[in-house]
Amino acid sequence: MHLQESGEMYLETIYVLDKENNGVRAVDVAEYRGYSKPSVSRAVGVLKKGGMLTVDAAGLLHLTADGEEIARKIYERHTVMTDFLIRIGVDEETAATDACKIEHALSDTSFEAIKRHVRGKK
Repeated sequence: MHLQESGEMYLETIYVLDKENNGVRAVDVAEYRGYSKPSVSRAVGVLKKGGMLTVDAAGLLHLTADGEEIARKIYERHTVMTDFLIRIGVDEETAATDACKIEHALSDTSFEAIKRHVRGKK
């Protein structure tokens, strides 16, 4: 399943919230992102149909192996890009906002080069 930026954002959000709270409901995603509950419900349906997540009987969202792989990739891009932007003098809030935009458009080749640079491996 090819995901658009919004799908990647939902997966990343579920991944982050699950790490923080050990259990995520659709309403948690809506509150965290400031999205409407119907929008989150539609996205959950699409991601569920695409095999990216499951919903248990208690209404908790669980990433599948495929969903978690994508979420980890996007989360890593976000954290590395935020760190990179902060290191070059961007304030933390702007860096996080911009990293969120960049993480979806950056090629794997460019990301790996930035990651090596940030980690001090030239």
